[in-house]
Amino acid sequence: MPADPHTDPEAVSAPTPSRAPSRDPSRDPWATLRATTSARIGLGRIGDAMALGDVLAFQSAHALARDAVHAVLDTTALASRIEGDVITVRSEAPDRQTYLRRPDQGRRLHPECEAALPRGDYDAVIVIADGLSATAVATHAIPMLEVLRARLPMLRLAPVVIATQARVAIGDDIGERLGARLCAIMIGERPGLSVADSLGIYLTYAPHRGCRDSARNCISNIHTKGGLSYAAAADTLAWLMREALHRRLTGVNLKEETGTLLSSGV
Repeated sequence: MPADPHTDPEAVSAPTPSRAPSRDPSRDPWATLRATTSARIGLGRIGDAMALGDVLAFQSAHALARDAVHAVLDTTALASRIEGDVITVRSEAPDRQTYLRRPDQGRRLHPECEAALPRGDYDAVIVIADGLSATAVATHAIPMLEVLRARLPMLRLAPVVIATQARVAIGDDIGERLGARLCAIMIGERPGLSVADSLGIYLTYAPHRGCRDSARNCISNIHTKGGLSYAAAADTLAWLMREALHRRLTGVNLKEETGTLLSSGV
């Protein structure tokens, strides 16, 4: 006998989206449209209220999003899974609460970390940053990195850099200090109520402090719940990196021309 969510404490305290009641397609005119999107559409009502299953599913998704924002990235565990040299740095934001209130501090490398980034002759540096979803980074950064590295045998790569309390622009500081011609920063994207663990990648040519966002290319929505696959993202990024080095630019003047995103259905 199924648990009664009105009387069973476990049923109320541990809701998941999958526990929302299924609807008979023959009696639900929204069923066909709902099957094409993760958006909450045509939820319906029971009396004056939403169905309890839909309410619990929404609360569960909201809790996952909040957890992702406040989660702490385990840099030791992450570094242990990366082949080769790894450098760990942090931004000027001293803690998570400050990071969320002061985006500007998350964009700047902490001065104490500058000496950890020796200048070299590198085509590119790959930075892994917690961003707004450490959950996304812990889940997707390693498999994404492995797939990407296999597509870049011709490039001289700097040691992988892990950055905490970090936003996209911290890659400018890191790339400039290492002397890398390109910076590709993998970062946890802002969680939504459909996916809390989506990864994004920003690519910048000639990274330097003060670089404009219009000078970056972005690949977003990388996850395993209907998002962009690791392989498709790596194909696109590898193409962008090769073209960026050849044309000496990134951003609005470098358009993705491989067709990978369209062919992947995203």
